[in-house]
Amino acid sequence: QVQLVESGGGSVQPGGSLRLSCATSGSRITWYAMSWYRQPPGKERELVASITSGGGMTNYADFVKGRFTISIDYAKNTMYLQMNSLKPEDTAVYYCNAQYSSWDYWGQGTQVTVSS
Repeated sequence: QVQLVESGGGSVQPGGSLRLSCATSGSRITWYAMSWYRQPPGKERELVASITSGGGMTNYADFVKGRFTISIDYAKNTMYLQMNSLKPEDTAVYYCNAQYSSWDYWGQGTQVTVSS
């Protein structure tokens, strides 16, 4: 079983940057596919970025390509989402996810608000 705790959210002006962290515990995440999702106000949860088990490949939603970077420090069992050039439409609750076979784990989410 994996426990996930997000941090690093907050309020930022358009064009600013934030780095989200997802600290994991309970199991090493090397074998898990790891992802960041977000849920904007009044909308469905959507995939933002993902990284395959072992960190081999990354994938980004079109709306964040070139602005966000997903990474994992396996020594620290922590995943990150570096978010640059933030836009008001990036406002959402951001969640981290760990998935392996039928196991699917979620964090509690961290709020990101982009506003002038």
